[in-house]
Amino acid sequence: MTKLLITGRSGRMGQTLIEAGNENPDTEVTSTHDSGDDLTAAFQDVNAAIDFTVHHFTGAVLDAAMASNTPLVIGTTGHTDEEREAIVEASKSLPIVFAPNYSVGVNTLFYLTRKAAQILGNDRFDIEVTEMHHRHKIDAPSGTARRLLEILNEETGTSYKDDIAHGRVGNIGARPSKEIGMHTLRGGDVVGDHTVMFAADGERVELTHKASSRMTFASGAVRAAVWLQDQPAGLYDMQDVLGLK
Repeated sequence: MTKLLITGRSGRMGQTLIEAGNENPDTEVTSTHDSGDDLTAAFQDVNAAIDFTVHHFTGAVLDAAMASNTPLVIGTTGHTDEEREAIVEASKSLPIVFAPNYSVGVNTLFYLTRKAAQILGNDRFDIEVTEMHHRHKIDAPSGTARRLLEILNEETGTSYKDDIAHGRVGNIGARPSKEIGMHTLRGGDVVGDHTVMFAADGERVELTHKASSRMTFASGAVRAAVWLQDQPAGLYDMQDVLGLK
């Protein structure tokens, strides 16, 4: 039985993670943490920790995880470059799953997006990405959309810095051939919608994933925590957990 620590227990995702951890027959939530609690104490006598809180809390979570030698699942998005570097550094001594999305369906979308980009390319097909989330989401684009863009960059030889257009406004002229469009929508209680579109003269291919419940992410994160128990120190993502690499 894997004993779990869930951070951010009062948040919507924290509550869903607690539910998922207690429903999984291989896990039990034995510790939780919230703002104002003793983080070091929360890490005692657990086999893995799952953090889906806010990016500026990741450093404290990493320190506590390394001090207690606790495998870590990170689902927080919006990290700065320095915060991402800290995660990479911590993974040299801890097994860490750091993924932009823990849904099995979304990770299938990652896989299919890579395959589609390999087949279709961006010589004839124009590529656009859209994402929509609830009105309370604070980072844009979403971590999932950012990963989709990174996959597209990898497969088309483009650059996130130079070739991604985050929305368009005004008299922008004709679409550059290498450009990949990124469009962010916010509103209502949308859990998470992502679409990758490949558009050419006479045809269009669209890959879409729509999430209707946070439980899909929570269940995947719990699955990742169980998987980590047999892994050496290193940085992993959900593609590793699902065997898609």
